Amino acid sequence: MPHEDDSGSAGRVATKERIETADTEASAPGLDTLADARHSTDDDHNDLRSLEAGLDRLQTAPERRPSAWRRFTTSVLPPIVFVVALVAAWQLYVVIAEPRPDIVPGPLGVVAAITQAWEAGRLQEAVVTSLERGVFGFLIAVAIGTPLGLLLAEVKPLRRAVGPIISGLQVLPSVAWVPAAIIWFGLTDATVYFVVLMGATPSIVNGLISGVDQVPPQLRRVGTVLGAGRWRLATHVVLPASLPGYVAGLKQGWAFSWRSLMAAEIITTGGAIGFGLGSMLDQSRTLADLAGVLATILVILTIGILIELVFFAPLERRMLRRRGLLVERGR
Repeated sequence: MPHEDDSGSAGRVATKERIETADTEASAPGLDTLADARHSTDDDHNDLRSLEAGLDRLQTAPERRPSAWRRFTTSVLPPIVFVVALVAAWQLYVVIAEPRPDIVPGPLGVVAAITQAWEAGRLQEAVVTSLERGVFGFLIAVAIGTPLGLLLAEVKPLRRAVGPIISGLQVLPSVAWVPAAIIWFGLTDATVYFVVLMGATPSIVNGLISGVDQVPPQLRRVGTVLGAGRWRLATHVVLPASLPGYVAGLKQGWAFSWRSLMAAEIITTGGAIGFGLGSMLDQSRTLADLAGVLATILVILTIGILIELVFFAPLERRMLRRRGLLVERGR
């Protein structure tokens, strides 16, 4: 009897082991399915992260921001040193060669012209008027150029039809629009705004088209899989992903708008048009005041540089850093 109990227990144990083995084998496909689902979910999350931050950031090493002193010595100090050396060479030439002041004024004469214009209130009026026109005209160009560029980038037949015209308008000197604008709008601020608009809009449109062309196809496919329609795909996926090219177009658009504004202000004087930097430049030219001409040119140049340094440069660095395209290594 004891032998029979032992053999029965052994049989039950063997049967239990076979059942557990069978259950394990039967549940294996289920585990594989769960693993596949988990991998699929991870892939979806990776795609979403790629949509938000860009594929470039996945291939970039972590950045280390340089110290404030290093940023000053590498970015701010070199142009300051160059400008100081340039002014010193200019003053040295005036002292040694002693040219006629009406032909080659010295730095002190230019500073005196700026001081005189400031004390008379002409400089403040000209700067405020030109900045108001330039900023407002540029914002109008952005409001028109952004949807137009996105439309041309997404609708290929329309792009083939209108794209060459936009490129042609970009290379057309904006000053060519001044005579037509005067005939259409007269000597009013509308003439200046029209010239600024025609100078800035093509650059913004082409910059956005270039940025859309560089969007990775994976982003479009993932956006479509997530259920984004054509409009949401364009505004929530394509437009954010095309920011590098779009920001470059905005920078170029601002440069063209500022140049177009100065050209329009130099030509369109009188009437209902206010007193801007271009008018101030033309007035100094009429009076044969070369020091005043150079002083106005320096003010125009300084404003352009400040707009770049204060607005566009930080915007571009922040955008590139978020996408992992800007790596600053400190030492």
